[in-house]
Amino acid sequence: MYSVLVYDIGQENGGKKRLPKIFKVCKKYLNHVQNSVFEGELSESQKMALLAELKSLIDKRQDSVIFFYTRNEKWLSKEFWGQAIDQTSQFL
Repeated sequence: MYSVLVYDIGQENGGKKRLPKIFKVCKKYLNHVQNSVFEGELSESQKMALLAELKSLIDKRQDSVIFFYTRNEKWLSKEFWGQAIDQTSQFL
């Protein structure tokens, strides 16, 4: 499934220490697109592993994680305004 993950981490109560850990977990599974935005293809087992790792790190009282997914990237339109930093469209 094609996935987009967005997070917002509160800065109080250890948020500054959680932020790099959460970033590292997201980067392990998805492509970093912009600040707190990641996207990419995930299997169901990868999705479950990612969510389990994030749930162990976030503070539900002050952090927010939004996970969007679709069957295929072709069903998702993407439009950039301003500077486009799209690391998912680089071809080798």
